[in-house]
Amino acid sequence: MLPIKEEDLIQILPDNGPSISEVKQYLEKYNDEYIVIKCGGSVLVDDKLFHIFIDDIAILNKLGFIPVIVHGGGKRISNKLKEEGVESIFIKGLRVTDDKTIKVAEEVLIEFNKEIVEALKDKECKAQRITSKENNIIRVVRENEELGYVGMPTKIDLNIVNNIVETKQVPVIAPLGLDENGQTYNINADTAAGFIAKKLNARRLIIMSDVEGVLDKNKKLIPEINSETIKELIDDETISGGMIPKINNCLDVASNGVKGVVIIDGRKDHSILFELLSEKGSGTLIRQ
Repeated sequence: MLPIKEEDLIQILPDNGPSISEVKQYLEKYNDEYIVIKCGGSVLVDDKLFHIFIDDIAILNKLGFIPVIVHGGGKRISNKLKEEGVESIFIKGLRVTDDKTIKVAEEVLIEFNKEIVEALKDKECKAQRITSKENNIIRVVRENEELGYVGMPTKIDLNIVNNIVETKQVPVIAPLGLDENGQTYNINADTAAGFIAKKLNARRLIIMSDVEGVLDKNKKLIPEINSETIKELIDDETISGGMIPKINNCLDVASNGVKGVVIIDGRKDHSILFELLSEKGSGTLIRQ
């Protein structure tokens, strides 16, 4: 990464983001290392939050970092299915996906993928689509019969991602994959992002969510947790319900080559920049 002049930083950084002096300290930290960012929840349906997210990715790209986006789209899929009179059924947080549902899910995710790429291009940040129809990189097997077309990733084509990154573009990955017969499967976006982060040996996996991070019994943010504290928090039900598989997925990633996994609040302005480029961070860091 070439040094960036202060006058260029003034042009690139937002007024309400980390200070220039802070950013300077962190510019070398992620030199030539992948940062996988999973985006979901209200960030993808709230117009203001979506555009702040897009701004942050474009800024990282201009600073010379290597962001890789994995996006969800569950709320949009649910809305589209509802429009078409199809009931959404979930088992342990995963959508049961039959023939009609996988068709709708694929259409919605591909369309949304295109929107993200176009929004980045509007910010003078080149990006490339990775979906089940274009540049598919994920091979899957069926997770179980009960869930239908829900896939578990088994293999990733790193060449496609590396080729995109080498041209200074941002890979934008939909959580879709193909099995050995070319059948499309939906993948839980956290699972897809974790799998991709491990295979890329990423420096960071950032999970953007609708919560501050992991909270204690008094609803105060816990800045950092590890395998030992996670077990305690699950045992005393501080971490419960749908947060358990999310945290266990994060811990698995942190235990397999990714230096840090963090859950951050996507509802806060420039939370990605504060997490990567400031002292205070903006969520819960999960380490092995």
